[in-house]
Parts: sequence; C-alpha cells; structure tokens
Amino acid sequence: VQLQASGGGLVQAGGSLRLSCTASGRTFSNYDMAWFRQAPGKEREFVAAISDNGFTTYSTTSVKGRFTISRVNAQNTVYLQMNILEPEDTAVYYCASPSDPRRAVLARTVKGYAYWGQGTQVTVSS
Repeated sequence: VQLQASGGGLVQAGGSLRLSCTASGRTFSNYDMAWFRQAPGKEREFVAAISDNGFTTYSTTSVKGRFTISRVNAQNTVYLQMNILEPEDTAVYYCASPSDPRRAVLARTVKGYAYWGQGTQVTVSS
C-alpha cells in the first residue's frame, strides 16, 4: 500500500490550501482515510477522518468549520480542504489508512492507522 500526499505550501493567515492524497496497492473504496499533522517538537495529532464510502466524517475541534475532508473513490484520492488558515496550523500533514477494511467506527489515534504517506509541509505566516 502506498499513499502519496501533495498540495502543501506557504500561505498567509486567512488563506486556503487543498491537500491531496492518492492511494495505490489495494481497493481504495474499502478503507477509511484520515489526515494527521505534526508540528515541530509536538506529537502527531489527528485532524480529520472519512469513512470508506464517504458518508461519515469527523474532524478535531480546532479545525471544525475551517477544514473539510472528502474523497473520490473513483480516483483513489482523499482531500483536505483547509480554509481560514492560522499560524497554529503550521505542520507536516500526513494522510493515513488502516490495515482492516469496513470499520464500524472512525479511528482518531495514530495507533488506529497502519499506512502513512510521506507528509506534506504546510506553513502559515502571520
């Protein structure tokens, strides 16, 4: 299984970015997907997750109303639309997917995901 993340960059506070993550190596539509982030000196933290069919999403409190996770199964791709970015959003963003398909509950911890993309840097200037 390979996950390839892209779309990061440098943006001013209040701006927007859209991250993409393309998966290969198994049937994409059978698996939940998630985004995590890790700022310098901090632990990796959950940002958002989406169910295999796209019907269920969950976002951490700090990004609700600003970030939206979505997926296009026909394109094996999950997105993270990030609006009203703040300097506190600066981090390396990682996409992730679990080892088992068709889970009943979206995982929200690092241990809940077995496969990880390489990360894409998002820097928000004030």
